[in-house]
Amino acid sequence: MQRILLVDDDDALRKLLRLNLIKMGYAVAEAANGKEALAMQQSEPADVILTDLIMPEKEGLETIGELRKKFPGVRIIAMSGGGRVDAANNLKVAKLMGADHAMAKPFSYQELADAIAKVMTKP
Repeated sequence: MQRILLVDDDDALRKLLRLNLIKMGYAVAEAANGKEALAMQQSEPADVILTDLIMPEKEGLETIGELRKKFPGVRIIAMSGGGRVDAANNLKVAKLMGADHAMAKPFSYQELADAIAKVMTKP
């Protein structure tokens, strides 16, 4: 079973996404910020990391950069609802930092499923 690490500081959104990812057939681990995500990826590696960009402790862009250095083979999907700068700019930067895919919140579960399938089939 493929494993997804879901990283978001919004507990309610994380729970909702986790339930839907489980329904899609994935094993799901959760982290509330980038610092937790890096530790979890070290101890129990995921195939795909779905990360928010605006978070406390360690934000998503910094997390993506560190993940790329430490775990170059992991697939990363960045997601953002905005923040101080609009979501589109954050998502462009996330791609430049090494995210395999970027999507603006809110998104449909079909969009999420398609994004995961896309990054999993990437060479």
